[in-house]
Amino acid sequence: QVQLVESGGGLVQAGGSLRLSCAASGRTFSNYAMGWFRQAPGKEREFVAAVSWNGRSTYYADSVKGRFTISRDNAKNTVYLQMHTLKPEDTAVYYCAADRTPWRVVVTTTSPAYDYWGQGTQVTVSS
Repeated sequence: QVQLVESGGGLVQAGGSLRLSCAASGRTFSNYAMGWFRQAPGKEREFVAAVSWNGRSTYYADSVKGRFTISRDNAKNTVYLQMHTLKPEDTAVYYCAADRTPWRVVVTTTSPAYDYWGQGTQVTVSS
């Protein structure tokens, strides 16, 4: 059984930074791309960032490009989301997710491509 456990969320002022972590267990972490998604109250879940299985490719939503950085440490079975210059509109529950297809060549941004999800961590950015 795959488990994904996020941590690092919290309350921060606009312009501040946070680093989210997602610890994975239950299958060979290094074989699968990982993604971060978020869902704000009353809105649909949206893609934030993704990293390929080997860490060489990353992809970001336009809304976070230049402010967020996704990375992974396969030795620690952990994926990170470093967030800088946070804005109130970044307020959401952030979820990490694991790709269902190993060694995917092109990083995917669509939810159905991910088969395991964490429980989410709340990020609140005050103005």
